[in-house]
Amino acid sequence: MVGLINLEYNRIMKILVFTEKPFAANAVKAIADTVNSSGNELKLVEMGTREDLLEAVKDAEALIVRSDKIDAEVMDAAPELKVIVRAGAGYDNIDLEAATKHGICVMNTPGQNSNAVAELVFGMVVMMCRNQYNGKSGSELKDKNLGIYAFGQVGRNVARIAKGFGMKISALDKFVADEVMEAEGVRPVHDVDALFSENDFVSLHIPATAETKKSIGYDLVMKMPKGGVLVNTARKEVIDEDGLIKALEERPDLRYVSDIKPDSAEEFEKKFGARVFFTPKKMGAQTAEANFNAGVAAAEQALAYLKDGWNKYQVNK
Repeated sequence: MVGLINLEYNRIMKILVFTEKPFAANAVKAIADTVNSSGNELKLVEMGTREDLLEAVKDAEALIVRSDKIDAEVMDAAPELKVIVRAGAGYDNIDLEAATKHGICVMNTPGQNSNAVAELVFGMVVMMCRNQYNGKSGSELKDKNLGIYAFGQVGRNVARIAKGFGMKISALDKFVADEVMEAEGVRPVHDVDALFSENDFVSLHIPATAETKKSIGYDLVMKMPKGGVLVNTARKEVIDEDGLIKALEERPDLRYVSDIKPDSAEEFEKKFGARVFFTPKKMGAQTAEANFNAGVAAAEQALAYLKDGWNKYQVNK
């Protein structure tokens, strides 16, 4: 977004940045510069408790968060709140229905973290192909088949990087036209069974919705070719953990990697050892660049909404 920093208002508005998991220091400075240069007031609460949030939000007109849970209780405590911006692509930590009832616009910042997540996909994939660097012979990515489930900003970056490895790429996304995928050298797939059965690697980028929760389980994973690797940098809720465990038990050639630790992580690791890998916390967007970009975009979008109702990335109705 261009031209949103030097804004003028008839009165000072209060923008609250509340993060249990803080932004990087340079991102905090850039957010502060963005808000202060607009003539408005920034309140920053880092590593705050639930009680801190309920107190701090009382007079806020804009709220910027990361993975913090924002529900009806928070909105009830914030009579002046007009906009919530999630610094990142996912927004399932925000109660959209409650926000709509309160007349609050909710936006995300799509694309700001996408390259960081896509690079992590391949960091984990290469590690698994080389047997977590245990000294034993591994395999290469060149000429292997990669299936991308959801072709949004992250999925497109995954495809871009995969081309550099010389992979054959297909994708499934009912909201993206075939011509868009084909223009990027990606083969469209229109059936989830085909996505799993035709690809050595399947990378998940679907949101956690009523339709997708626990949708990836035994039947789909069992369709993967020998040596298949399932990669999840989306949400843990999309995985049917019992079904995946059953598939891995029956297919010792299959592997699973994720930057979202499953609820049954100890069982996965005990049963499957080096065939599974989970980052200790969600790491997809944990780069200095993504942290900075998402934070500044969130500040700019909040200010733009307060100024003139700009809501391009609104995710609630």
